[in-house]
Amino acid sequence: MGSKLYVGGLPYSITDQDLSAMFAPYGTVESSRIITDRMTGQSRGFGFVEMSTAAEAQNAINALNSTQLEGRTLTVNVAKPQENRPRTFGGGGGGGRGGRGY
Repeated sequence: MGSKLYVGGLPYSITDQDLSAMFAPYGTVESSRIITDRMTGQSRGFGFVEMSTAAEAQNAINALNSTQLEGRTLTVNVAKPQENRPRTFGGGGGGGRGGRGY
């Protein structure tokens, strides 16, 4: 089983392929994914990389964490499991009636 890494502080111009190429010198990249905004498709400045072994993942962390890429400082660490968040449907609700005494 591989190790999934969180990569933060990415330039907004980076692609999945760029991310994979950045980690390839440190081992076999199983997958790489830049997280994008659902509405605009714009990068959110972070992504995930899965390396084939924990040792390769640790090598990548040691080599890339706190380095600079296009003027931004990268954060590379082991990804935490995704939290189960309740699904929301629609807007903020609105609230009360404005205090008019109804």
